[in-house]
Amino acid sequence: MADIHATAIVDPKAQLGAGVKVGPYCVIGPDVKLGEGSVLHSHVVIDGRTTIGPRAKISPFASLGQPPQDLKYHGERSELEVGADAMIREYVTMNTGTEGGGTVTRVGDNCTVLSSVHIGHDCQIGNNVILSSAALLAGHCRVDDNAIFGGGAAVHQFVRVGRNAFIGGASAVESDIIPFGLVVGNRASLMGLNLVGLKRHNFSRERINAMRDAYGQIFSADGTMRDRVAATAERFADNADVMEIVNFIQSASDRPLCLPSR
Repeated sequence: MADIHATAIVDPKAQLGAGVKVGPYCVIGPDVKLGEGSVLHSHVVIDGRTTIGPRAKISPFASLGQPPQDLKYHGERSELEVGADAMIREYVTMNTGTEGGGTVTRVGDNCTVLSSVHIGHDCQIGNNVILSSAALLAGHCRVDDNAIFGGGAAVHQFVRVGRNAFIGGASAVESDIIPFGLVVGNRASLMGLNLVGLKRHNFSRERINAMRDAYGQIFSADGTMRDRVAATAERFADNADVMEIVNFIQSASDRPLCLPSR
């Protein structure tokens, strides 16, 4: 049974799992589903077709499931899905999707979303992602597992961020970031591999050295990028880490690739 504060407004059609706690002055719309054990501390607004996984912790003044901030949106039914064990801090905003982006904004499991973060419409966020305070994701961004965003990082719409990438604080990102990449700056440039993150995730010295070798080949000054990537793919065909980077680069994208500054 849910524990709902007397001052909260919860639509009777909303679905609240066992052990949900809804604090003072929260507002919950009719199409909202809250997973078991979730806690809304106070002044949280959740509306739209929004599903929050179990054990979420949502701080005051977060606003989830409001319509997308897209002038092409014309009221179509769209959704926001947030996975299990989310930490969502003060003033976070997450919008539902649009017809042009698949209608669903998704945030994976065990994500940490700190104060004043914005996750725009149709974003697809993986698991174990950390978005530090005031990070901003425009619409249609794709963020893979374990990526970390420094405070104040701003990401252009349609940008892809690969697995285990790290974006430095106050970076302005307008280009795709390779898996395991480290980017910093305004405009952001690729500074190398996210070595600290790789070590934290227990990548062996051998795996890291192979990726560093491949990185040097891909981003050298010799020949064209296409030829360098093809040569790297041939040389490291049996290396899953390197091929993840290669496949990311070769995949179709609406944005250019973030490159090292010369």
